[in-house]
Amino acid sequence: MCPSPRLHTVHLSMSFSTDCSLPGNLDSVHTLAELFAWRIAKTPQADAYLQYDTATRRWKGLSWHSTGERMARFAAALERLALPRGARIAILLPNGLDAVCIDQAALAQACVPVPLHAIDNSASIAYILGDSDASVLVAFSEGQWQAIAATGVVLPSLRQVVVVQKASGTPSVAGSVPVSSLTDWLSPADASADSRLAPQPPEPGELAALVYTSGTTGKPKGVMLTHDNVLENVKATLQRVSPAAADVFLSFLPLSHTFERTAGYYLPIAAGCSVAHARSVAQLSEDLRAVRPTILISVPRIYERVYATLQERLSGSVLKLRFFDWAQAVGWRRFCRANQLPVTSTVPALLDRLTWPLLEWLVARPLLMHFGGRLRVAVSGGAPLSQTIAHSFLGLGLPILQGYGMTETSPVVAANGLDDNDPSTVGRPLPGVEVCIGDHQELLVRSRSVMRGYWKREEDTAAAFVDGWLRTGDQAAIENGRIRILGRLKEIIVTSTGEKIAPADLELAITTNLLFEQAYAFGDNRPFIACIVVLSRTGWKHLAVALELNPDDRENLNAPSAREAALQRIRELTATLPYYAQPRAVALTLDPWTIENTLMTPTLKLKRKNLAAHFAGVIERLYQR
Repeated sequence: MCPSPRLHTVHLSMSFSTDCSLPGNLDSVHTLAELFAWRIAKTPQADAYLQYDTATRRWKGLSWHSTGERMARFAAALERLALPRGARIAILLPNGLDAVCIDQAALAQACVPVPLHAIDNSASIAYILGDSDASVLVAFSEGQWQAIAATGVVLPSLRQVVVVQKASGTPSVAGSVPVSSLTDWLSPADASADSRLAPQPPEPGELAALVYTSGTTGKPKGVMLTHDNVLENVKATLQRVSPAAADVFLSFLPLSHTFERTAGYYLPIAAGCSVAHARSVAQLSEDLRAVRPTILISVPRIYERVYATLQERLSGSVLKLRFFDWAQAVGWRRFCRANQLPVTSTVPALLDRLTWPLLEWLVARPLLMHFGGRLRVAVSGGAPLSQTIAHSFLGLGLPILQGYGMTETSPVVAANGLDDNDPSTVGRPLPGVEVCIGDHQELLVRSRSVMRGYWKREEDTAAAFVDGWLRTGDQAAIENGRIRILGRLKEIIVTSTGEKIAPADLELAITTNLLFEQAYAFGDNRPFIACIVVLSRTGWKHLAVALELNPDDRENLNAPSAREAALQRIRELTATLPYYAQPRAVALTLDPWTIENTLMTPTLKLKRKNLAAHFAGVIERLYQR
């Protein structure tokens, strides 16, 4: 059992009232359905969502009142199905207004949303539909449903499939399940029936979501999150981030992930901010410049891509690169002084203050324009952020706040703040969250945000807790109230010589170089560490030419000179790690690992089990050499 809590604990007054009137303030809101209705009543004419209009090629705002009216049509359609309380509603939609409306409609009817990743593979979706006993599936296209049905997975609980894009406007049947277009489903023959509907509001302890973990290994598990779990996390996060009504979020992470659901969806409702739904990740750069968000919820990969692009542009000019390095150094010292962090340089603060206006104009402002030019909060979560990138961007004025959480905690456990930011940590626990260190340096968490358990998995639920504390599976240290993540218990590589290595640290070190886009390290029960790396196409071209190899011939990726050159660069990048943690063999590829090819999770983490199976032959040959 952990010792007594070593953190801030704030208990919000949340006694539930049976009064049907809307609460006067956020502290009196008890469910996510109540939160949405409260926001509509509080600021009905303010912009809620920004949608891109392809006809006019402009972003158009939709008020909270109009959003509520559209959601009511979804709620009425669900009510007509006469589903039992707690019925699961599977949502297979890209981020956007339809995804918001069906989610809110399900919550208003005391049903349980089951968010699915819009580009997940059909077999995975079919498994979740079956495991969750989903009654309704709302998908983007009829083709998605056909691919799911083609898997052959029996779905006895599924009563209705609704698709936004349907080949035919008339209802059709695939097996015994009716398939309707969204337009038809929202347009009943007897529209007057809507006025007779009597919504059944949910209770705080009822489920607000069944979120399936992305599963870096094995099949995903359904995490049961209640209204109280999620709303408690929203209120605590508000105290740390403090968004204002004038803030604009740009939403691009999938709403199937709890990080985006809480921080990029429910949090803006609570704060009264507006949210623009990005068109796609491919168009993210364009959307950032057009929307000019003030708050961005992201994973490290986005910051890594911008950094790599900057480095590539600077590589052609020694002068520009020197100015960039100078600006980073000056900016980082200024950041450290502002956040009471150690400053190792002897450069006087006065000199940094005098030189910064010029460096800001030449270097920092062009960087910030990549994000729209008015970003005041850039949250990074889901995976560790490289310290190289954190130092660079923070030094140049991009206010990146690292945080930590997991689906099972709704999800935020800790986060840095704008005036209390140490990027080498994931910040302090949120108000109301207790943390301590258990056996094997495992971080344990206890709070009202912690899940009820895993859906239909009592043994897994029991194993997830110890003496009432949730086991995170992450190793950590608590230093001066801040949490420092050290590694992952289940992702520690143990070589045949008994050495223990955290692969995430090794992979982060490798991918700081522009040549390497992705890295996967392994070596369990092997005599040494090896890795497989995805090369950037530009980097490979330059390397191949330097080695007098044809970059268009993929066989040259296996050339000894290419592997040795890549390995030499990896040795340089990992020089600060223990000798036994440095890879001694490498395989090269140009094919990226993605969500679609099942080698990455929706939050862009490596699926290690899938990678091990996919590269089984390659791995064996590496060790045979």
